[in-house]
Amino acid sequence: MSATMLDGTRFVQYMHLEKSYGYLPGMRAAQAAIFGLSQQEYEAERERFAAAAREGATELLADPASAAAIDRWAAGGEATVLVAGDSLTDDLQSWAEILRAALDLRRPGHGVRLANGGLSAHTTAMILRSWPATLTAVKPDVVVCALGGNDVARVGPAARKTQVSLAESLANLAELRRIARVLASPRWIWVTPAPVDEARVSAFPPFRFGHSSWANADVRALADGIRDLGGPLVDLTAVLGTPAAPDLVGDDGVHPTLAGQVAIARAALAVLATQP
Repeated sequence: MSATMLDGTRFVQYMHLEKSYGYLPGMRAAQAAIFGLSQQEYEAERERFAAAAREGATELLADPASAAAIDRWAAGGEATVLVAGDSLTDDLQSWAEILRAALDLRRPGHGVRLANGGLSAHTTAMILRSWPATLTAVKPDVVVCALGGNDVARVGPAARKTQVSLAESLANLAELRRIARVLASPRWIWVTPAPVDEARVSAFPPFRFGHSSWANADVRALADGIRDLGGPLVDLTAVLGTPAAPDLVGDDGVHPTLAGQVAIARAALAVLATQP
């Protein structure tokens, strides 16, 4: 794959190797070089995305209803919120990071600890493997489960199946919640997978190279299944539109723009702020 297809900047935004391999000596120090960047360039890129998250938070807080929701959420006292997700969450300017920034801007000294457990390219099955250890380490009071976007990806020419079947995805999600209830007893919030722009997906060079594709029919089927699991839900098929609105999804057709992430943050906040 050519360097023009994927550059270090995109890796910095979506891939955070320390989450999976932080136990390896030297991983944090080596990460910039792995991405083909100097340490100074790496830190500058991280700060650029952090600034974008703060910009998104400022936009969010300009909405009086969202500002009031941040106040209600922070007024709940100390709580650890674990967000389990994929690259849409792992993104340095993701909805989770926007909410973190909004809390810091609006309510300095708040007691909400937000643990971003997003892992790019991960399916529900991959998250399940390390789930007990994650729960033991984080000890969440609330889990926001935003998984499934990679389950519905299809791979190969004229792909005939999703990476993970619908039945298996739903079984994995139900098992994630069951294990959490046994080990941590957190409140649980679902976030459905996000709709895509299929035309942009099919035109994006890295996806063409890897024969990767997404279909909104698969996204809708999994979203409907998650709704049937029961419990508080953030429905991204409604938040982003189906297909995803052009201004809310990026050039690859899968990952939201900053505007899209702000929209997700607003919808997630509305649910988080109403949880007991």
